[in-house]
Amino acid sequence: MKRRPTDPGEILKEFYLEPRNITITAFAEAVGRSRKHISQIINSNARIEAELAARIGEVLGTSAELWLNLQNKVDLYDAQQSL
Repeated sequence: MKRRPTDPGEILKEFYLEPRNITITAFAEAVGRSRKHISQIINSNARIEAELAARIGEVLGTSAELWLNLQNKVDLYDAQQSL
């Protein structure tokens, strides 16, 4: 793979929050996290961990595996690039 996989925060913002007119603040409240933490995820400054993936899946009607797989692809790419 030559290009870095799309960060899950970018997917969250562009394909789930913006089309549904959901603010970061409202989404943060829905998943039980701070606005700052969700903003860090959207800006690729924080990772999506298993518990948050489950909460995101529940709120958006997706699977937790979707969010974990997206995060794992980014993490694996970054690890391979650092070798």
